[in-house]
Amino acid sequence: MNLIFDVHLDLSLNALEWNRDITLPVEEIRALEKGMTDMKGRAANTVSLDAMRRGGVGLCVATQIAGTMKPKGPVACWESPAQAWGMTQGQRHYYEALCDLGEMARIGNLAQLDAHLELWSDPEAAAAAKAPVGYVLSLEGADSIVSLDYLDTAWAYGLRAIGPSHYGEGRYAMGHDRVGGLRPGGAELIRRMDELGIILDVTHLSDDCFFEALDIYGGTVWASHSNCRALVDDPRQFSDEQIRLLIERGAVLGAVFDAWMMVPGWIRRKTTPEEAGVTIAHIGDHIDHICQIAGNASHVGIGSDLDGGFGREQSPLDLDTISDLQTLEGILSVRGYSAEDIAGIFHGNFLRLLREAWS
Repeated sequence: MNLIFDVHLDLSLNALEWNRDITLPVEEIRALEKGMTDMKGRAANTVSLDAMRRGGVGLCVATQIAGTMKPKGPVACWESPAQAWGMTQGQRHYYEALCDLGEMARIGNLAQLDAHLELWSDPEAAAAAKAPVGYVLSLEGADSIVSLDYLDTAWAYGLRAIGPSHYGEGRYAMGHDRVGGLRPGGAELIRRMDELGIILDVTHLSDDCFFEALDIYGGTVWASHSNCRALVDDPRQFSDEQIRLLIERGAVLGAVFDAWMMVPGWIRRKTTPEEAGVTIAHIGDHIDHICQIAGNASHVGIGSDLDGGFGREQSPLDLDTISDLQTLEGILSVRGYSAEDIAGIFHGNFLRLLREAWS
């Protein structure tokens, strides 16, 4: 079993906004939610720490998420930056409580990373021992950064990556579903991120903001959860031009398992996985498209976004829990990817970027 480094999971959002105890098995969470209809994905969740361990997902990027987007975003949206900051701090403390319980381990520097990788050198043994799942802390949407001084505070408590926008019109940047460049203060935010060494996550940026941000920022870049516009024509995805630019910058793109971003023609809240016939193999198409542009397998990884506001009703047919990400190994192997390529896609490529950012 390969170690998987999943670079986008909204674990604290699930716990604090949707009241899911992710220390329970997936099946128990589903049983607790049976009959609930307040949101998509109830009783159809796919992620828990138990399922992550069983699937060798020993390391992840775990998000803080709370915006002030206008118009109001689909999840985690508040009326003021102070409220949003307060929510992100609750999320941070939730992760820290899980660390106190031995369920998770915060990874914020090379020494912690190396120690955790040693712990998970044998993923099956680590899972059997209930080893803690490591997490790198990221912020999805920067609206909660009340002022630039708050960036220094966030760096000090362990924030290591930021995506400046989410959906809609953010305080610092426009989301992918909007047209326009960086908002007032956006360039200053990105410059300060660069000075601190906070990784720039370009997922969710509008096209104009994407190009502006890369012109300003000189440090380590990744796209935590983004697929290919050439395969699913939507501004949420990246064009081949953007993918080429990211490759030139040495970046890595995390393949996202949200079904509407995997196959064309999906209508959210209407199309079903059965109707679309979407399977994990479709993510192989997106991975392969990036690899063909790059000429190698060094610029793609996994950013599943599972349980990121959806559940099995918007996931591949053959994915019951996050542990099924392991089936991607066989899919890629049949396509001709070597064991070294697959190890890079499963964990090595994003680990390379972490080492670059933290060295």
